[in-house]
Amino acid sequence: MQWKQDFEKTSVGELVSENYVFAAVLHYFGISFYQYPTDSLEKVCHKHKVNPRQLVEHLENWAQQKDPSLEDLYLNPIELLVAYLKKKHYYFVRQELPFLSNLISGIPGQQGYEALMADLKIMFPLFVEDFIHHIHEEESRLFKRIELLQDIEQGEFRVQDALVILEKDPVQRLADHHEIHDDEMEGIRLLTKDYFLEKDAPLPMRVLYHELQNFERELSIHAKIEDELLFPKAVELEKEALRKIRKQIQTN
Repeated sequence: MQWKQDFEKTSVGELVSENYVFAAVLHYFGISFYQYPTDSLEKVCHKHKVNPRQLVEHLENWAQQKDPSLEDLYLNPIELLVAYLKKKHYYFVRQELPFLSNLISGIPGQQGYEALMADLKIMFPLFVEDFIHHIHEEESRLFKRIELLQDIEQGEFRVQDALVILEKDPVQRLADHHEIHDDEMEGIRLLTKDYFLEKDAPLPMRVLYHELQNFERELSIHAKIEDELLFPKAVELEKEALRKIRKQIQTN
């Protein structure tokens, strides 16, 4: 964003219109932008005891953040890939979902969007509940499975115990189950007609749709990393562990 010298005097609504990301930054500091559309940033920050310069610094840091490419992630060992995915889970649950929930539950009535917002208020909490359950299941089953495979590789189990572990809940079965969850936002996409808005849609709706689309894009990338990198690496790790264990059994 090209900041004006007197940006602190600029209204919150104007700042968010220039850069929707500013809405998320304000939320991070406990400020809901839609409550102060005409108030200056200086006035709102004073009310919430926030230094406006901190907001700008946070926005600039946010803009500089860059996720690694699939190629970069492919070169990393599986434990670093798991650590990266856990970090993204934390980001989704602690930052993205609370911000979206705040928008959906807090945006005041928008003329022409009353029915849609009423439906979103019902649908989104159910989506969040299902999404968090999916994350917990993934971490407790898939990530735990990968940890066990690494422990087996390092010889931390007796041969017979390792064989029992390897033959239970194979990674491929987890992968097949995972594919069912790959399009979790289909219902919201249908409800919003693929996030279609008229050009004159109110700012809160434009921010909401932008953030929903951004979240769906993040989920799509996340699923691609899991499907194309994590699962293939885990399958190979499992095959290699099984091969070694069977070889040990044959030689004993």
